[in-house]
Amino acid sequence: MIPWVPLARAAIPGTQQDLCLYRRGEQLEFSIKISGYVSELMNSRMHASEDALAELGCAVIVDRPEPHVLVGGLGMGFTLAAALKALGPNSVVTVAELVPEVVEWNRGPLGECAAFPLKDPRAHIHVGDVAELLRQGPAIYDAVLLDVDNGPHGMTHHGNDWLYSPPGLAAARRTLRPEGVLAIWSAAADHRFTQRLRRAGFRVDVRTVRARPGKGAYHTIWLAHRTPDVAAGQTQSPKRVRRKRSARP
Repeated sequence: MIPWVPLARAAIPGTQQDLCLYRRGEQLEFSIKISGYVSELMNSRMHASEDALAELGCAVIVDRPEPHVLVGGLGMGFTLAAALKALGPNSVVTVAELVPEVVEWNRGPLGECAAFPLKDPRAHIHVGDVAELLRQGPAIYDAVLLDVDNGPHGMTHHGNDWLYSPPGLAAARRTLRPEGVLAIWSAAADHRFTQRLRRAGFRVDVRTVRARPGKGAYHTIWLAHRTPDVAAGQTQSPKRVRRKRSARP
């Protein structure tokens, strides 16, 4: 078995853990792990679901004249690359990455995996927590794509839990333009989270995708469509139709 070679290590802000970057063999295979965990957080050969996050989210808004997309989490750059591929020349994609070293890894050898998406002039990097941008408002994004931590059940940073909480979802909704979409990647399904999205004022579609084309683990993507303000946090009651009384002869 070809061994993994450690390349770099970076502290995760606000935690006692590190992100560890590895490479194996002469081929472009990279792995990112969290210190203290055996399982991988990311692998450069398994990114079909990360691609799907961008493809499904951007498909909703691709026909808009100047779409602005926010990507939460740079990772290995696959979601950013897929978003740029799906969108036209007048688009802007802002990507927020909490760990500064991850940005540098993507500008180095790791960036070759996704064809260096940070070099695209439409890509703008925000080094910091994506929550900072969501808290700012106002409604400036057509789509928000979240691939942060492991989904609603995080592994790396407890601060990420806010993103999936009712206040976090409300903030994400406020940053979306009318009929915008919040797309969320998760390593596992979560029915209760689906209900939480609906209570936050979203119309929700749940998709199941594979980690690799046709094989690998099953991942979940929520497509949460922004509903009108009157429907936020409440169920709209159907209108009553009054029946006309028929005149008796």
